[in-house]
Amino acid sequence: MTKETKMAGGGDTELMAAFAAYTEANDARLAEIEAKGTSDPLTDERLSRIDRRLEALSLKMARPEAGEGKTADEDARSAAWGRYLRSGDDSGLSRLDVKAQEGPRVKSLPVMEAREGAGLPSVYGRMRVGGQVIWAARFKETKTTRRASSKGGPKVTEYDYSVSFAVALGEGPILGVRRAWANGEAFDLSGVVHRVYPGDETQEPDPLIEMIEGEAPAYRGTAYIVFEDLPLEAFGNRLPQLSVEVERVPPGGSEPGLGDVVTGVNIIPASGEFVYATEIVREQRFPGHERALNAWSGEARADFLVSLDQLESDLPNVSRAALTVGWFGTSIEAGACEIHPGVETRERVTVPYAWEVAGVARGDAYVISRDEDGHPNYGGTPADRCVIGAIQEMKARGLSVTLSPFLFMDCEGFPWRGRIGVSTDGTAAARSEIDSFMNGANGFRHFILHHAELAAEAGGVEAFLIGSEMVGLSRVRDATGAFPFVEALVALAAEVKAILPGAQISYGADWTENGAYVPGDGSGDVLFPLDALWASADVDFVGVDWYPPLGDWRDGDDHLDALAGYAAADDPAYLTSQIAGGEAYDWYYADQAARDTQVRTPINDTAHGEHFVFRQKDIAGWAGAYHHERPGGVRAATPTGWVPGMKPVRLMEIGFAAVDKGGNAPNLFYDPKSSESALPPYSSGARDEVFQRRALAAVLPYWESEPLVEAAYVWAWDGRPFPAWPLKEEVWSDGGNWARGHWLNGRSGLAPLADVVADICARGGVAAGRWCFAWRATAACWMWRPARWSKAD
Repeated sequence: MTKETKMAGGGDTELMAAFAAYTEANDARLAEIEAKGTSDPLTDERLSRIDRRLEALSLKMARPEAGEGKTADEDARSAAWGRYLRSGDDSGLSRLDVKAQEGPRVKSLPVMEAREGAGLPSVYGRMRVGGQVIWAARFKETKTTRRASSKGGPKVTEYDYSVSFAVALGEGPILGVRRAWANGEAFDLSGVVHRVYPGDETQEPDPLIEMIEGEAPAYRGTAYIVFEDLPLEAFGNRLPQLSVEVERVPPGGSEPGLGDVVTGVNIIPASGEFVYATEIVREQRFPGHERALNAWSGEARADFLVSLDQLESDLPNVSRAALTVGWFGTSIEAGACEIHPGVETRERVTVPYAWEVAGVARGDAYVISRDEDGHPNYGGTPADRCVIGAIQEMKARGLSVTLSPFLFMDCEGFPWRGRIGVSTDGTAAARSEIDSFMNGANGFRHFILHHAELAAEAGGVEAFLIGSEMVGLSRVRDATGAFPFVEALVALAAEVKAILPGAQISYGADWTENGAYVPGDGSGDVLFPLDALWASADVDFVGVDWYPPLGDWRDGDDHLDALAGYAAADDPAYLTSQIAGGEAYDWYYADQAARDTQVRTPINDTAHGEHFVFRQKDIAGWAGAYHHERPGGVRAATPTGWVPGMKPVRLMEIGFAAVDKGGNAPNLFYDPKSSESALPPYSSGARDEVFQRRALAAVLPYWESEPLVEAAYVWAWDGRPFPAWPLKEEVWSDGGNWARGHWLNGRSGLAPLADVVADICARGGVAAGRWCFAWRATAACWMWRPARWSKAD
């Protein structure tokens, strides 16, 4: 709210004119910053001159009858008056001898650009655009009269203004509005009443416009946003200069997008003390000073809520989500490994609630290791309260929720949890070490059961995982040849089922782990360690984290797959051929030298014709057959407890990095902090989002059309909102991994360049055969088209 004081006596005309000039110059400076990122020096100089003129006039008018002589009190009065005029700071004015005050009243409302025949942007990808006002109602005035202070004083009459208006954003349909700015500053749309119309051909007129005008166009084909009673106080009682970030892909694209094919996601990052909180949590840094820990999007809401909104907008077909929650293992030696919930620091004080996990308060919690700069190597374990709230929020949005406890390794090299092992396989010591790992006070069983109890407290979940990718333990034998970790998983599944009787229970096996185990120790053994788990009455589906090779592409045109007629690593025909073919299905490489020279050894079971036994990629063959173990190379007459097709398969993780030749090794993740960090074989390391998109478009429809696969969860969707993450590196240290990582955030709106070229050519009447097909993606480009509407629209 702005306020002016009508001073006793005349002579204020010159001062008001100077104040109006100051306001005009300041608005011009803000517009320059909005357009160019900086202001013109001439504008700055003009503003400075007017500022000095205001100061002189305010000093002159503070007590004009006294002439030039002024007391210290009068100087204070003058300073307060000048400060008040320029910035609205009325500190000190309450002590002055002023009469009744009345705030400014607006007689007319200046608006942002609204020109007849102005161009309308056609955006390809994601871009920030300015708007054109296409409709505005009369502004609304609200009058408030109050006393200057609680002890009396002059009456002060103030006026608040609001207005309803509509702004055209560009050609539709758009995927959505991602961010907004007002006068160059981030603008939180969640705090105002607004409606976004995507610009499709079925949208109806806005009810407010229709109510006021009696008859209104629907603006079909035009994306626009309607603001209802937008308060103008923060913008100097005028319409702000708005710009928004929109996403749009060309209509009738030649290829399916992420929004078309993704139906399930894993929600990460699994670490971050309040990363999944549904309310803003603030850190009290010192008395009277707080900062939000989970509100970095520019909106006055918790980051997780913003991320879920983006998920719904970017991937509208998602109906399933697995929430990952991380604790920390201290060693890859099973007998020495403890598993703890961790905090980034023990010194933090937070409101409205404190961090607590499994009854452990911050002051007693395990402290996560730090890097050489003193920063935590991971975010802390999400607080129990925020995990419960996240599950409830996801369910309220109609998502089928899986809770997936996730084990980070906070030890040297930050390795993969699949590296946890025992000192010696096939010994009594191996069983003892696994028992310590599972049943210790800070063991794996405690870790899993606590999350089962959280899920129950949240009102239940659709599915629950009792662990994932513990391949270094699931294939360990004791002195009798039994698999003690698998036995422990079977017992653990029964305990979790008792806590969550309505949930689907399983384990997320690594893609090399769910099927046959061939030790390679010369024994000739062929075993199926996890079959006892899959056959258990307390396990409802087979969970597989599916990351096998989806190609063996090299540079040049003289390697085997190019010679076979495929065009590129992201050739859709090539990718489809690799799902049930290629490496780990038709053939394998015996060693690195064979890989470098492409000497491929066929995969054939010459003894019994059970080729699926040695095909790690062959889920259909494995699930559709009886499993006969071969101890010492001799096929057992009796199969394991697995019966063909006895349970459905869920691909609990499936994904591809957005990196050159990402299909050569989808299981590799780029993270310089970890000893596991690597690029796919023969990759240049260049960012390649087209590959990621095409790989998912190939494998997801394939598996979801298979009767045995009932769900697929893509890795990954981040619970931190894009683009605050990954851009705010001062908040999150892993943002640099996004460019070449598996994340889906921020990638649904990418437009394949071929589709952009095709759309532009179609507008110009150029036949499809006249333009060169392009394969890459564009993050943002745009063109103008004339804007015309009628009531028929």
